Amino acid sequence: IAGTLSLLILDGVLFGKYRHRVRRVKLKIKNLPESFRGYKIIQISDMHAGSFFHPEKLKPAFDLINAQNADLILFTGDMVNNRSVEFEPFVPYFQNLKARDGKFSVLGNHDYGSYISWNSETERTTNLANLQRLQSEAGLRLLKNEHVAISRNGQQIFLIGVENWGIPPFPQYGDLNKATRGIPVDAAKILMSHDPTHFDKVVKKHPSDIALTLSGHTHGMQFGLDLKNVKWSPVQYRYSKWADLYESNGKYLYVNRGFGVLAYPGRVGVLPEITLFELS
Repeated sequence: IAGTLSLLILDGVLFGKYRHRVRRVKLKIKNLPESFRGYKIIQISDMHAGSFFHPEKLKPAFDLINAQNADLILFTGDMVNNRSVEFEPFVPYFQNLKARDGKFSVLGNHDYGSYISWNSETERTTNLANLQRLQSEAGLRLLKNEHVAISRNGQQIFLIGVENWGIPPFPQYGDLNKATRGIPVDAAKILMSHDPTHFDKVVKKHPSDIALTLSGHTHGMQFGLDLKNVKWSPVQYRYSKWADLYESNGKYLYVNRGFGVLAYPGRVGVLPEITLFELS
């Protein structure tokens, strides 16, 4: 047993973290305009760029994203482990991603650089500003408690992005009231919010009536059983919603398993994920 486990852990480090797979989700969301039937959205999350020393090994994963021919590409937080410079080698890869209606992102808890010591608060805030600059250079529009309208044939859906909101000790910078201000209540809305706990604590009861929330954060702990009819990971004892699609109060939450790795530099059983949504 010990030998088998050792082999699985080694395989997860050498190969598992590069076994990206596309998970396809067909979803009927509330108030979706006719012009957006069949609309395709790619979600990726939790890049944790500082965990990869050979960016070129991820090129097949980025090619796989482009192969889906998406209308929209969304990144739901934790681009880096702590330092903005981690992202620099990956900027060209994100620049090469194509989506008809653009590429958008939000911040995750690690993006604020709060897990290491800085010489001053100014140094930390400069690091965050540099990460935002690099994301812009990569072609990502970072949404910080704000929204954008996506238009097609005179009809609209609204994309909302909030800063990180998690149960303490994770920060609660997300402001859903501010982010949804001015959006018609009966409009179709998609929210990017890094931490899935935001959904149960705030989003599903919020008067803005958000149809779909996209989160990440858990990574599926990068370890477990992730089969069609059997799903188990130690992370489920911390997060009741840790992977796949959930429905509550007539609203949906999707928790992405993550694109990268953190701490344990591999994946066993829970593979890195590219999610393709097709709306109806």
